[in-house]
Amino acid sequence: MIDENMVDRILMRLPELESLLSQPETASDSALYRKLLKEHSHIKKTAEKASLYRDMTQRIAENRELVSDEDPEMAEMAALELAELEEALPGVEQSLLVSLLPPDPDDDRNVIMEIRAGTGGDEAALFAGDLYRMYCRYEESRGWKTGIVDASASEIGGFKEVIFAVEGDMAYGYLRYESGTHRVQRVPQTEAQGRIHTSAATVAVFPEVEEEDDLDLPPDEIRIDIFRSSGPGGQSVNTTDSAVRITHIPTGVTVQCQDEKSQHRNREKAMGVLKARLLALKRQEEADRQGAERRSLIGTGDRSGRIRTYNFPQSRLTDHRIGLSLYSLDRIIEGNLEDVIGPLRQHAVEEKMQTHLAEG
Repeated sequence: MIDENMVDRILMRLPELESLLSQPETASDSALYRKLLKEHSHIKKTAEKASLYRDMTQRIAENRELVSDEDPEMAEMAALELAELEEALPGVEQSLLVSLLPPDPDDDRNVIMEIRAGTGGDEAALFAGDLYRMYCRYEESRGWKTGIVDASASEIGGFKEVIFAVEGDMAYGYLRYESGTHRVQRVPQTEAQGRIHTSAATVAVFPEVEEEDDLDLPPDEIRIDIFRSSGPGGQSVNTTDSAVRITHIPTGVTVQCQDEKSQHRNREKAMGVLKARLLALKRQEEADRQGAERRSLIGTGDRSGRIRTYNFPQSRLTDHRIGLSLYSLDRIIEGNLEDVIGPLRQHAVEEKMQTHLAEG
């Protein structure tokens, strides 16, 4: 049930935000400006949903009166419209309820993704390559920008490891559910007997670090090594020492980038990945200390849990977290992930709503 007073309280913030955004001192503080702009965008969407909901409930009330009209034709028309409106109302109400929940500030961030071949040897590397291509096609369909940070290619194809950045609206909000172990069941190209093999690749998804995260990296805690880029088999792919490896000494977290010809760009990309990993580590440690970690499908880059199975002989994808099975693996592996990510997002919203109602 919609709390109209809550809706009004939230919408009252809109003119206040518009006033703040128009002030010169706000414009001069880029971090504050971005924060207020995001809040304004969210409340503006909430206002549109609230307007639709209120209009619909008003029309339902009017048609309920008209169904008993003395004019049979008028009553029949009112009954037809009333049935349509009552059928559509739960969806509109659900959309508004979701919008009233506090937004996750990470959802709108860009993303760092890492895919690593797991158990299964060459077949695992080929599967890691398939996952990378699947995500790239999905990201392209959403109009996002994807760029490789570092990659270790397998000699027969695919990747031992590939790290890439994703830039786009709500990138983390959609991709955050992909962290974990992805298992594949299929007949490898090298299998002469036609036997099905099981192999795996792991995926980790991190939100990019932003200014407000206040992540301190003292220079004496960072070691930077410069080396010559190399491709599969160790052959040199650059004639200059442009590859960069950065190590965070206190944690031992190491990141390298050799995708760009410019040492400066490689250093910039590697530092972005390092910061994302350290932010995820910091948040995990804080959650563990507070005992506040909830075991839900929303992770922080954790690649340890088995989340999904891709069964090629049966063209079946199974997401084990929500018991979802789809028999359209051929479409999904080509980047059509809407039918997978949509239910995961919906499940996360329902969990969030239940928690919010319980706390409220």
